[in-house]
Amino acid sequence: MNNHKPIKILIAEDDANLSLLLCDYLKLLGYETVCARDGKEGWTLFQQGIFDMCILDVMMPRMDGFTLAEQIRKKNSSVPIIFLTARNLNEDRIKGFKAGCDDYVTKPFNSEELGLRIEAILKRCGIIMEDEFYNIGIYKFDAANLQLISPNGSQALTPKESSLMRLLCRNKNQLLSREKALKEIWGDENYFVGRSMDVFIARLRKYLKDDPKVSITNVHGTGFRLEAPE
Repeated sequence: MNNHKPIKILIAEDDANLSLLLCDYLKLLGYETVCARDGKEGWTLFQQGIFDMCILDVMMPRMDGFTLAEQIRKKNSSVPIIFLTARNLNEDRIKGFKAGCDDYVTKPFNSEELGLRIEAILKRCGIIMEDEFYNIGIYKFDAANLQLISPNGSQALTPKESSLMRLLCRNKNQLLSREKALKEIWGDENYFVGRSMDVFIARLRKYLKDDPKVSITNVHGTGFRLEAPE
């Protein structure tokens, strides 16, 4: 992983043995981990630190995983969340995604598969990125450091803004379908997620407004096109 700082993951799991195994395995993969014994302790720890991802057990004493995720989402709308659960129920999955999770893993799980899921989500959210630079008119987009640089200064991007900009740049002057963007960045393509993406597109347009030769155009009902001189 090509990162400038360790990726920090909060794990909230009341099963002490599983928590220890999970922390040890993720440390072997190069992640920094902080472990909470229940949802309430998880919420306290989340407020005290800056985390790149949260892995939350659903059934925990004092505060369950769904409630903890809702609390986390109020404080941070973009940090990736994975739920762990012993129950493989559709109602739980729907409730989990409504609470803002990025993935849902049923126990018992394969550690290697969980590691790959974590890496995929971190890449999708722009937290793990290779060094990439794109020229967009007067701008230079530094994808690895989440920076849009222009002669007038630099604009820091959120991980999701950066992931969306990266996808637009990779398809510069070509159609980027809504379906592809939603699946790759949000992992879903429902109506509410689509509305969220429209907000992010509006933000990126604002960041690019100083160059009249650069625009993000809507292709009605289909997607977007980043138009910029080659």
